[in-house]
Amino acid sequence: MSTATPQSAVADPYFQELFAERIGGADYGKGTEIYKFEKIKRAKRNALAQHPERQLLDFGIGENDSMADDSVRDVMRAEIDKSENRGYADNGVIEFKEAAARFMQRHFGVQLDPMTQINHCIGSKPAYAMLPAVFINPGDITMMTVPGYPVAGTHTRYYGGEVFKLPLLPENQFLPDLDAVPDDVYRRTKLLVLNYPNSPTGRTAPPDFFKKVVDLAREKQFVVVQDAAHVMLTFDGPPQSFLQTPGAMDVGVEVHSMSKGYDMIGWRMGFVAGHERIVSAFSDVKDNSDSGQFIATQKAAAAALDDDSIPQRIREKYLRRMQKLVAVLRECGFQCEMPGGTYFLYTPSPTGTESGEVFDKAEDATRHLIEQFGIVTVPWDDAGSYLRFSVTYVAQSEADEDDLMAETKHRLETAGLKFG
Repeated sequence: MSTATPQSAVADPYFQELFAERIGGADYGKGTEIYKFEKIKRAKRNALAQHPERQLLDFGIGENDSMADDSVRDVMRAEIDKSENRGYADNGVIEFKEAAARFMQRHFGVQLDPMTQINHCIGSKPAYAMLPAVFINPGDITMMTVPGYPVAGTHTRYYGGEVFKLPLLPENQFLPDLDAVPDDVYRRTKLLVLNYPNSPTGRTAPPDFFKKVVDLAREKQFVVVQDAAHVMLTFDGPPQSFLQTPGAMDVGVEVHSMSKGYDMIGWRMGFVAGHERIVSAFSDVKDNSDSGQFIATQKAAAAALDDDSIPQRIREKYLRRMQKLVAVLRECGFQCEMPGGTYFLYTPSPTGTESGEVFDKAEDATRHLIEQFGIVTVPWDDAGSYLRFSVTYVAQSEADEDDLMAETKHRLETAGLKFG
């Protein structure tokens, strides 16, 4: 006779009590909350099951829709066959650092020592995971904008620190209100994490804002980390680096990514640049966290950085698509305008439909648009109810873009959305 225990009655493993509190402690793995992107995936599956004949119009994709440039892939092909590239890269090869220095000088007039003021990272995400290890002790604060990229905040909490949220609101032009931060928060703040051009709001930061940040960092004595992942996708003028700001090099670093501006999604390449002591400390943590990106990848990324025609073409494509999307959404009742940069459009969510549907939050509107009309967006409810549209949808030609926009307009007009 079998004595097997039913699956539902299986006891927790002995190590259930050993999980660190930072990831949930003894309750790890038992939560029922569903991540919003998982909800979107489920809604997409439901939409496809209910309407297999209807194409999904996917404006939720948050990554470039094209492969890296042919010239970059050619360099990669050549470099992978070279025996000198087979070893560990550790804290990077000089070819990539020098290319990054040339890039910063050419585009922003920022002069950096490639040996001491630049280090590569395996994509920008690990940099935001490692920088809190450089500064955060228990009780320290990282100030972060919301909505925003959460990684630096997650790792701040891992080290016993706290996150102070700075809401990005339209009345402040989607810039954080640094004057509203209490003095007791400033006293414990070690890091301020910014991101301009901002994801998802699309706002770019004017020079006087960066100047204020530099002055505050000196006065309150915190370090600035500026996320420049979308900097080459600036639409409202030439791209701007935080490090262009007088004094910025004395108070922080800027993190760059090869993903958005160079179609190198998945290649995992970026760099940290700025004050040499901060870069050195980051490098020490990195040296104990990874052994560097594949050298051939670094050399291919160096070739990309030296070819300014690549980000120019990518910028022109996403600018064109963004202009088309803004025009269509405005015709359908959305209150939106061209963003200053990024391939994201952040717009107030509809509040319901003419037929009586009520959306209490953006997540409700997202689910309704996916399941009823096959239109995919991403909800943001962190600082008001907003939808994020991305222009990284797959379209092989401008004619395909126009067809997709026409279909989008048709479906949205059918949706009968209400605003306000």
